[in-house]
Amino acid sequence: MAKVLVIGGAGYIGSHVVLELLEKKNQVVVFDNLSTGQRENLFEAAEFIEGDILDFEKLKNVMKKNIDVVIHLAAKKAVWESMKNPEIYATNNIEGSINILNAMVETNVKNIIFSSSAAVYGTPEYLPVDENHKKNPINFYGYTKSLIEELLKWYDELKGIHYIALRYFNAVGYDALGRVKGKEKNPQNLLPIVMEAATGKRNGFEIYGKDYDTKDGTCERDYIHVSDLATAHEKAVQKLMKENESYILNLGTGKGVSVQEVVNAAQKVIGKKIKYTYAPRREGDPAKLVASSDLAYQVLNWKPKYINIEDIIKTTWNMENTDEH
Repeated sequence: MAKVLVIGGAGYIGSHVVLELLEKKNQVVVFDNLSTGQRENLFEAAEFIEGDILDFEKLKNVMKKNIDVVIHLAAKKAVWESMKNPEIYATNNIEGSINILNAMVETNVKNIIFSSSAAVYGTPEYLPVDENHKKNPINFYGYTKSLIEELLKWYDELKGIHYIALRYFNAVGYDALGRVKGKEKNPQNLLPIVMEAATGKRNGFEIYGKDYDTKDGTCERDYIHVSDLATAHEKAVQKLMKENESYILNLGTGKGVSVQEVVNAAQKVIGKKIKYTYAPRREGDPAKLVASSDLAYQVLNWKPKYINIEDIIKTTWNMENTDEH
């Protein structure tokens, strides 16, 4: 059992991580500025402190609570916004992460789990992508994640802070038991947008590009259920508590699913047609991005439970139907 500080713990992924940590009897402190996180995602069993990672003194104070492991999920993550407003991403993602690391140094907290991203790879040179694939981000969001990984390596070497950086592929789904109550605000990702079109909250959506070199011409991605991500974080906490080693690990299913296949599967699960049109490709979208997560299995004994895209979609559709506020 560990005392874990989850920065960004009221957000979409963060709330699932907190739930898993509590299930495994860890003590949890949530630190969140509620800019995208929601109060309804907070659990009574976790202590909550409202605060921002740009507030160094507040960060330092919360880390004085005998924290064993920090989980850092407080990044801005909209790829296209990062290309329009890099200054916002530089300040929040990079400066904020430096604040977290410096607060750890000052309070002698020695372990951090960082939510990194497949965006650090850019356009893959081979598939599935493993952790040895060179980093070549093609958007500013991915660049911020790549840079923070480099910072972690230096703070490990110079200050003895051990880390596990988890490179997520496409996070999807919701807790199957409906314990996470808050739906993601202003979703940027495919599946929530498909759901909003299915319920009439938006008038259809666009599939960007149907001329890629893939099975049906639409982009292929590796969709990883958020509860599987949460399990990996809890296992990473235990790993850091047991040994002073740092790791970078991919988290994916190893299975590529095309945008068209996601839409077709959603229509099957929901039982009705969903309105969509095709639009030109977006700049910076690789045709295929699929993970090798063999190392996560070796290091954490972690394997995703949700492999079938229809099962993943069902958990999202259930959330859509129960959440009408």
